Order: sequence, then C-alpha cells, then structure tokens
Amino acid sequence: MITGTNALLIIDAQYDFCDPKGALFVPGAADDVTRMADFILSNTKNIAQILVTLDTHLVKDIAHPLFWEDPTGSILAPFTTITAAAVKNNRWVPRYDRDYVIDYLEKLEASGGYQHIIWPEHCLIGTCGASLDEKIAKALVIWTHTSGKEYTTITKGVNPLTEFYGVFEAEVPIPNDAETSLNVALLQQLAAFDNLIIAGEARSHCVATSIKQIITHTPELIAKSIILTDCMSDVPNFGYLADDVMEQARQLGARFMKSTEIRL
Repeated sequence: MITGTNALLIIDAQYDFCDPKGALFVPGAADDVTRMADFILSNTKNIAQILVTLDTHLVKDIAHPLFWEDPTGSILAPFTTITAAAVKNNRWVPRYDRDYVIDYLEKLEASGGYQHIIWPEHCLIGTCGASLDEKIAKALVIWTHTSGKEYTTITKGVNPLTEFYGVFEAEVPIPNDAETSLNVALLQQLAAFDNLIIAGEARSHCVATSIKQIITHTPELIAKSIILTDCMSDVPNFGYLADDVMEQARQLGARFMKSTEIRL
C-alpha cells in the first residue's frame, strides 16, 4: 500500500506518439496509454493532482526536416544526426539562424545530452497529433468529475530554436524566453506531495530526460518517485539512452513498479 498524497505526472501521452497512425508512433505506447487510463480510473479517489505535458511544435522547428537542407538544397530526412562540426563544414545547412544554430549545437554537445536528431514533424500546434490520447483524455475528465479538481496541462517545445525533451527545462535554454528555463515552480509543486508517480512517452527520451532533470535539480524528489514501468516505451533502437538515468534513479530511492501492482 502506498500511503500519503499522490501526484501523477503523465509525459507526452499524445496522438502522434501513442496512436499507430501518429507521426512519431512509439511501439508499445498504444497499450501504455490504456494502462495509464486504467490506473487513473482505478485510483481516482487517491490521486490528489494530475499533471499532463503536451509536446507542442511549429513546423519550422530546429529538430524538424524543413529547418534543414543538404548541400544540394534537399530537405533532410528524419532521423538524421546533426553535429556542430558538420554544420561548420556545410555537410548540413540550417535554413535559418546559422550562427545561432552552431552555438546551440556546441552548447548541446558540451552539455553531454542527446545528439541533435531530426525527427518527423510531430505534435504540430493545433493539430490532432498534438492532442491527448483519447483514452487518457476521457480518464482525466472522469477524474475531474470525481475529485472536483482540475488536471494541469504543461506545454513544452513551442520555441522552435531549442529541443525540449524534459518537462522542466529545454535542452539549451534561451536567455530571452523564460519558458525554456528551469521550471522551479513546477519542481516545488511536485515536491509538496508524498509520492510522485511518473508515466508517459517516450521512456528513451522525454521520460528519461525529465527524471534526469529531477535528479539534477531536486534530488530529494527522486526518493518520492514511483516510475510506472508498464506505462512507457522506447523509441526503437534508443532504449539504451534511458538505462543509466533509470539506474541512477533506482540507486537514489525511486521505486519501479507496474501500474497494476500499486494500491493507493
């Protein structure tokens, strides 16, 4: 039995990631969101707060194909890896803000984070792809009716000049855009609960980065965290990226459980 107050953080449970027809479908995510919804409905009275993040992008995003071209002028293919050195050598050419892009890539590489990857256009603002998975949305409405509380949405990724995997901070914060900076208020809000339950997509990227950000900025929150292992899946061939973060979280006291094992 899990005791105390519980917050549920659902990361990017959106159409483009969770539906087989989505632009960046994560294999396994369709079943993950079914289990997430079931978890909400089975524990409605004992979840004090639900927060859902919404990955949200413009078409001309630094991690989308249209932002880039090769030396022949052709748009880059999804899943191309971009480095600062390759841009300096004109192997890959940003169509906008070249000097900024080089500086951005150098900062990204110096941070030791993910390599810069071009993704298929996904979660475009105002489109079906950016919407919550239907099963999650219905469960949230039922939870609101039952609890009398409103779920909280957190939009991330709107600024097209930085990647935004983690919930709390962009990969490279932009000085004149506070929304890309560390969300201290959100970390403090979550730290007020006895338990933070984490689910969402994709484990390899947005979930792992969010957990890494918690470890870095609010390590005491990790010991309160419960990571729902059956409510997250990896982008194919990228699962290894999350392994070290998850092991570090485990060593700091995070609990790894299936959604069906938890009794709140």
